Amino acid sequence: MLNVDNLNYASETTVLFQRLSVIVTDLILVLAVKKFCSYMKTKWQKPETLDNSLLDNKCLIFSVLVLCNFGLLIVDHIHFQYNGFMFGILIWSMTCMLQNQFIWSAIWFAVLLNFKHIYLYIAPAYFIYLLRNYCFKSSGGSFQWSSFSPLRLISLGSVVIYIFALSFGPFLYLKQVPQVLSRLFPFKRGLCHAYWAPNFWALYNFVDKVLSVVGTRMGWTKGSPGAVMTGGLVQEFHHVVLPTVPPIVTLLATVLSILPIMYYLWSKSKGPEDFVRAVVLCGFGSYLFGWHVHEKAILIVILPLCLLVLNKREDASIFLILSTTGHYSLFPLLFTPAETTTKILLMLLYSIFAFSSLGYIYKSNWSLKSLPLLNSLESIYIIGLLPLELWNSAIFPVLDFSEKFPFLPLMLTSVYCSVGIIHSWIKFYRLTFSESKVKSQ
Repeated sequence: MLNVDNLNYASETTVLFQRLSVIVTDLILVLAVKKFCSYMKTKWQKPETLDNSLLDNKCLIFSVLVLCNFGLLIVDHIHFQYNGFMFGILIWSMTCMLQNQFIWSAIWFAVLLNFKHIYLYIAPAYFIYLLRNYCFKSSGGSFQWSSFSPLRLISLGSVVIYIFALSFGPFLYLKQVPQVLSRLFPFKRGLCHAYWAPNFWALYNFVDKVLSVVGTRMGWTKGSPGAVMTGGLVQEFHHVVLPTVPPIVTLLATVLSILPIMYYLWSKSKGPEDFVRAVVLCGFGSYLFGWHVHEKAILIVILPLCLLVLNKREDASIFLILSTTGHYSLFPLLFTPAETTTKILLMLLYSIFAFSSLGYIYKSNWSLKSLPLLNSLESIYIIGLLPLELWNSAIFPVLDFSEKFPFLPLMLTSVYCSVGIIHSWIKFYRLTFSESKVKSQ
């Protein structure tokens, strides 16, 4: 199974090992959820304001939203990966930060980074918050440059360096670090994945595609309207009309997208909840503007956001839009007809529970005009996923031109979901800074 030359190897015992190992390692996620629920009970257990039954209901809702997350179910248990236990480490680390256990939070996040480098996207939130709240000693909530503690910085840096040394030591010894880095940052794979992750660049590609088709028919542009970016291959490609995007542009766009929240976290942060918001916004920024983003990366935004949904009504509203849209964008991972019923039923069950349970908490019911916690336009958008799936799964495959334009359902899914995810990002950013104004007053 581990022989790299044995490319076509397959066996029932291998599948059994894969399935069982995913299930067993998911116990780490269970433990992390339990830790966060214990933190919630400690934070919210005020007899005069919240009875124990409501507190238990909130813990149950959070547990189901995370442990039964639709994205994790299909990515890990059907598509097969080990994301569950890594998100368990992330939630454990974030809970340690909420409990002001700074060193333990840093240790677990360093471990997580060495399991999967994609979590590097949210590292700026950790760096800024630890530097501001651990390496500088606050006095009465005020910040003073003279409060910097070199000893704390050294202790924090030491544990992180030690973990990285354990992980990269063998590669340093064998002089294989360049090989590792070339696989961690695959800039030759192109701006987008074969299926465009629904982000800003998906809309950019779509606009370029439309302009190239219109331009060719009107005689404004030269070249084929069939841009290679819709060929379904993982490769570098050039846009036809709009400027081709190099990796440095995506890096700059990502940095610019998180600068406001990094400044806020350093200068105006009032507590650990702002750290969670910074993690979510760093995840948003890397997903929307990063290079060669995979659609599964949306889980780096959805799951940390679960930590906020029971705090404020607005957070729950954003979560419902983002999770429904982001989860639907994962449908192309399960593309065989036999899997269609499974993924539709799983997503419906999860979405109905999310809308119903959060609607119950915030006293927002189902109605003919809108879904719980959403306005009319947002409700129409979410309901629009139903005819989109009907088109993709039932109508398009039987049309005469389906073989000529096989990428069309993927493109429509990507573009439609991009709108909802970008809307969630803007709405969450506005909410974060509106909270800042309220706290400062």
